[in-house]
Amino acid sequence: MSSNTDIANQRTALLYYIKAMGESDNYINTITKYTEDEFDLDKITIYPLLNIDIGDFILPSEGNTVIFNINLSCWNIRDINSEVNTDKFWGQDNLEDNLNGTFDSLNRITKKLIRDLDNNNITSVSDISGVKQIDKGVNLTDGYNCNFQVEMPNVTLDLCGEVC
Repeated sequence: MSSNTDIANQRTALLYYIKAMGESDNYINTITKYTEDEFDLDKITIYPLLNIDIGDFILPSEGNTVIFNINLSCWNIRDINSEVNTDKFWGQDNLEDNLNGTFDSLNRITKKLIRDLDNNNITSVSDISGVKQIDKGVNLTDGYNCNFQVEMPNVTLDLCGEVC
C-alpha cells in the first residue's frame, strides 16, 4: 500500500488539473476550493464561481488504485429587477440565465475532464449527477452541484504537464 504522501500528491495533482480546466472556461471568473457551506463567504468574489471539493477517498483492497469523491459546483449571483413583476412565468430575475450558464460550464468542464483523464489512466467510476441549487448562501446565488468519483493509480502523479 502507498504512503499518505503519495495520496496527498495525487489529490493535489488532481486539484491542480481540475483548477486548470476551470481557468480555461470562459464563463468562470473565480475558482475556490471550499466546502459547500463556505463557498460564498468572501465578499470580493467575482461571479460566476467554480468551487472544487475533492472529498473522501477509497483505497480498494488491492491497493493499486485510489478513488476520490469529487464535488464541483458552479454559482452565479442572482440579479433581481425591482420593477413590478408583469411576467408570472419568467419573473423579474436572472434565475434561468444562471442555471443555464452554470450547467453549461459544468457540462463543458466535466466532459473535458473525463475525456482527458482517460488519457492519463484515470477513469470515472460513477455517472455524474447534478443537483440544482437556488437561493443559496449569503449572496443569493443559483447554480448546480455535481458529484462523481474518479479512480486513479495509487502512485505519485504529474497530471499537469503543460496544462497547469
